[in-house]
Amino acid sequence: MSISATDVKTLRDRTNAPMMDCKKALTEAAGDMDRAIKILREQNAKIQVSKGDREAAEGRIAVFIDPAKKVGAILEMRCESPPVIKADAFVKLANQVAKQAALQSPASVDDLLKQPFVDDPKKTVNDVVADVVGLIRENMKPKRFKRLTGLLGEYTHHDGSVGVIVQVEGEKADPQLLRDVCMHVTAKNPVAARREDVPADLVAKEMDIARAQAATTGKPANIVEKIAEGKMKTWFAENVLTEQPFVKDDSKTVGALLQSAGLKLVSFARYKVGELS
Repeated sequence: MSISATDVKTLRDRTNAPMMDCKKALTEAAGDMDRAIKILREQNAKIQVSKGDREAAEGRIAVFIDPAKKVGAILEMRCESPPVIKADAFVKLANQVAKQAALQSPASVDDLLKQPFVDDPKKTVNDVVADVVGLIRENMKPKRFKRLTGLLGEYTHHDGSVGVIVQVEGEKADPQLLRDVCMHVTAKNPVAARREDVPADLVAKEMDIARAQAATTGKPANIVEKIAEGKMKTWFAENVLTEQPFVKDDSKTVGALLQSAGLKLVSFARYKVGELS
């Protein structure tokens, strides 16, 4: 049967699939629009499987926050090649999946992919990913995510290579202040939010290093210990977010900056594309 250009355009608008794929699907479906959509979805699923073993080492970070519901998530979405990172369809997909992670609280990436898509429950999240795989013809998948609740702020670098989400306690928070703190985290990459959050084994390791360095001074043991404690204080100031000098005003620490605004840091997550999770 003859398939009109109007029908092809309608199917493309509904699926974002390539024009030729839309025409073939409509032809196979004898003009039935819903059947054609199903054919395209099945086709995309096959493409997704065929490309699933290809390395997805590129990608971008996306952050979604719902201030009213006080939930948010940061997510790393992977793809194969650098040009795809900037593709509108991939950028949109990363943002959509971050929104899904924030609003639907999946337990894992596998759980996330199986969930009904928050913006169209007739599809699963994996269906939405498969649609974009079918469009771009490249393997892509969510790699990891972290969900936070409460007063939240975020920052994502313009190229999507790194992003941060931060959680604070308080009555209310200036979004720009929290964005500035997130930009600080992007630049300084702290080990932990607060001193008590630093893993005990890392503290012990750094203290051993500090003691070994202090011992070379030949000072008495009690002086060596004080020197080591001083070195650890410096290490904490360099590596713990609340104790780091704020990048925009190093006369105050990040902790003091937040305290002056009636806020207390709870946690943060900093994702960079390609780093180990």
